Amino acid sequence: MGFLSDTQNYGGGVGALRTLVRRKQVDSAHTTPSSSDGSGHHQLAKALTIPHLIAIGVGSTIGAGVYILVGTVAREHSGPALTFSFLIAGIAAALSAFCYAELASRCPSAGSAYHYSYICVGEGVAWLIGWALILEYTIGGSAVARGISPNLAMLFGGPSSLPSFLARQTIPGLEIVVDPCAAVLVFAVTGLLCFGIKESTFVQGIVTSANICAMIFVIVAGGYLGFKTGWPGYDLSAGYFPFGADGMLAGASTVFFAYIGFDSVASTAEEVKNPQRDLPMGIGFALTICCTLYMLVSAVIVGLVPYYAMDPDTPISSAFASHDIKWAAYIITVGACTALCSTLMGSLLPQPRILMAMARDGLLPSFFSEVNKRTQVPIKSTLVTGLLSAGLAFFMDVEQLSGMVSVGTLLAFTMVAISVLILRYVPPDEVPLPPSFQEAIDSVSARHSMSNSPGDVDVENAKIYGITADERAPALVSKETTLEYPLIEKAAGQLNFLMSEGNRRKIAGWSIAVTCIGVFVLTSAASSLSLYGPLRYTLAGVGGVLLLSGLVLLTWIDQDDARHRFGHSGGFICPFVPLLPICCVLINVYLLINLGGATWTRVSIWLAIGALVYICYGRRHSSLQDAVYVPAAHVDEIYESSSNSLP
Repeated sequence: MGFLSDTQNYGGGVGALRTLVRRKQVDSAHTTPSSSDGSGHHQLAKALTIPHLIAIGVGSTIGAGVYILVGTVAREHSGPALTFSFLIAGIAAALSAFCYAELASRCPSAGSAYHYSYICVGEGVAWLIGWALILEYTIGGSAVARGISPNLAMLFGGPSSLPSFLARQTIPGLEIVVDPCAAVLVFAVTGLLCFGIKESTFVQGIVTSANICAMIFVIVAGGYLGFKTGWPGYDLSAGYFPFGADGMLAGASTVFFAYIGFDSVASTAEEVKNPQRDLPMGIGFALTICCTLYMLVSAVIVGLVPYYAMDPDTPISSAFASHDIKWAAYIITVGACTALCSTLMGSLLPQPRILMAMARDGLLPSFFSEVNKRTQVPIKSTLVTGLLSAGLAFFMDVEQLSGMVSVGTLLAFTMVAISVLILRYVPPDEVPLPPSFQEAIDSVSARHSMSNSPGDVDVENAKIYGITADERAPALVSKETTLEYPLIEKAAGQLNFLMSEGNRRKIAGWSIAVTCIGVFVLTSAASSLSLYGPLRYTLAGVGGVLLLSGLVLLTWIDQDDARHRFGHSGGFICPFVPLLPICCVLINVYLLINLGGATWTRVSIWLAIGALVYICYGRRHSSLQDAVYVPAAHVDEIYESSSNSLP
């Protein structure tokens, strides 16, 4: 029997729900992004190396939040233990970074979490992730741009020191505060991004270097002051943990969002010269640099001033001012301005590539997938992104919408971790091919039908096969033994049934699903403080049992050998699977649930709009609409047969 019966065509009469779980093929030597339409217009420039990726990662991660966050978190949560809060948050962020590093090196195409979800989970989830990321980068860029103009004004003397055509103005009668400076900055960054990825990354590296220099000044000068004055911030009767371990962990949850940004590195995967080597190193180095700087700055500032006396709005400047070094405020303001500008570039860089990836797959109009031949940048997508962000930055104070930025990032982190579990235990065993390969598919199918036809089988010397590291290795139970010992035959048959490849995949798939359900139930119960006590503890117990059951099952069963052939080989391998991805899912879902009802209400409206767009356009225009699904093991043979049939 050939494998033609295993092919599935998801077009035509197949129900709409089936389209939500159809998965695309990972880019390989046979399918490159530039071959999507045969025109070559989809080819991005292969120009980025490790220093470029570090500049993107550090620039996108270290924003002006660190210049404000240390004061708020130290006063309300951590106290002098703020350094440990940053360390714990950095370790939590590293869990997601490990997952990103493996998927980015295996699937080095534009689209980041959207791309990985489409390959591992399905089209419906991938669409929601892409749609949420569009919201994240649009609002994130606008919020950052609105924060630059006040800092620039302070740099030049005061709130009203900017020229009138750049200063904030209030529209009479509408009570709308417009910010021309923010819009101008967005347009400037958009124009820079249109010049080329290498040029824009070079400028971002310069701006990021200025920000790092400002932070190094804070560390060196603050350290000198601390040793000179005896570190008054640490000499407290309440000790190093005034709010206890719970306060330190609460502070870690808050400062976790200071690490959001390294996923921008993964969005540029298609433009990296050596993605298998450079992407994991770029993500790792960027996260290490950010965590080190955060910890050193926080250790110095909480040592200069007692935590309860810190200014929540300008903690670093006020700490130096308390030691009569007011001129340091200018350097710190320069650092805040450069940090914001670098973060603005990091917010506007990934969105055009998300739009381009979704348009390539047919889920958005092809307008967004066009790449300029000269600059090798998706200019049209970049311009649309700039116009949207500039409009929001000019007309709206998006501070109240800033929580929506975190939803997109945490959803992406969660799906990337789940994708790693799927890749390891149940990687896609079927691959979609265009209908143009139908002749090659029929040829290979006929060939396998003939080779798999019943022939002479030596029944007397047949052996029972079990699933081992090498599926072809026979078990140590022969036909003769089973005839003599029927109980051994029965036990071997049951083991063979339980551990067959098909059942192993089913057990692994259900284990992943049970684990995710357990995580959701456990984090929901832990976060619902108003819930009736016994009910809350019962739900938490049920969630914990489901979570541990899934973890134990995934640890017990073998990972799928097909994972070695998934995507590009030779890249980073995420350690401690399944424990590490499950911990990553647990942390991110907990943070998602605790974002608040108002934030989720706004996000739900945006996701509902996205669902309508998908139903009305994306589902009908998907590139997988007429795809033919074939077993992954025969893809290379089909491509070879197709190439041989060409004149």
